[in-house]
Amino acid sequence: MRVVITAIDKAGAQQLRLDNRQAHLDYVAQTGVVEMAGPFLDARGQMCGSLLILSVQDVQQAESWAENDPYAKAGLFETVSIRPWKKVIG
Repeated sequence: MRVVITAIDKAGAQQLRLDNRQAHLDYVAQTGVVEMAGPFLDARGQMCGSLLILSVQDVQQAESWAENDPYAKAGLFETVSIRPWKKVIG
């Protein structure tokens, strides 16, 4: 199944994101469940959140993946939403 994770960074957390970016990218590559991902951008073009589409067995696997993401472990996110998603176009 596919699951969408949307996460919004805490205010003023740009440096925290940058400090943990490589660990996050390594985690994405190592786990092999991310089909597509990228950051949200604010009005100045700065990263301010994340959107990820995962291919997992169930929502619990996505929740576990999200909890173990280095960004989450570093306390980057203000909010995180995890929802099942159905691909229709693309």
